[in-house]
Amino acid sequence: MIGRLLITGAAGGLGRVLRVGLAGYADTLRLSDIADMEPAGQNEEVVVCDLADRQAVLALAEGCHGIVHLGGVSVEAAFDDLLGANLLGTYNIYEAARQAGIPRVLFASSNHAIGFHARTEKLDVTAPLRPDSLYGVSKCYGEALSRYYFDKFGVESACVRIGSCFPEPRDRRQLSTWFSPRDFVSLVKAVFDAPVTGHLIVYGVSSNRQLWWSNDHASFLGWTPQDSSEPFRAKVEATSPPENRRDPAVLYQGGTFAASGHFEDETEG
Repeated sequence: MIGRLLITGAAGGLGRVLRVGLAGYADTLRLSDIADMEPAGQNEEVVVCDLADRQAVLALAEGCHGIVHLGGVSVEAAFDDLLGANLLGTYNIYEAARQAGIPRVLFASSNHAIGFHARTEKLDVTAPLRPDSLYGVSKCYGEALSRYYFDKFGVESACVRIGSCFPEPRDRRQLSTWFSPRDFVSLVKAVFDAPVTGHLIVYGVSSNRQLWWSNDHASFLGWTPQDSSEPFRAKVEATSPPENRRDPAVLYQGGTFAASGHFEDETEG
């Protein structure tokens, strides 16, 4: 149980999952986004905030006891579009946490921070960063920033490298990367219930049969995902074409993000 929990990016898909899943977990959920949100319900506060506006973010964090930072651009985009939301916005969140004395932040990182690792590799926390996109680069920046704020100021972080968090896997790749909404909610609770996290990297993935990532280093959280993509396998394989093993989208863990060209070139063309 936590006092006031701030969730940025609350209007997005993952934000809506947590708004429902964390109801009753915190005394108050402070929900923030630049986009429209449903009106505040019981034990909720709704605050419109541009993460690139430092003074607004400092005010947003006042009175909070923890932050789930989901806000920002969640797909590949031009660098200038990522700059405000994903880089400046993440800096503003951590600076607000420092100034407000907020002890812990859950930072929504991404599997695309390590997307240029081959699917044949089983990754743990020691795996080097290999971003597959500018979006992935922005998540590497967030992980590095969180490390700095822990080492210098003691702000704890759990950087969750989210796989594919949807109600069910959408293609063959997601049979390995699927992260059920229920498991996501339970991981968030485990992070804020833990007495100590330090600076932690966690792979956001369910108990799928074919896993590319290991969370053995995070066993102290006591978190065990309950769901698996396996019940969806027959449906996915029946509706998805067979994979071409020479396709970079199949060779690399980042899928189409790794296979795509440089975003700036694509948009200019």
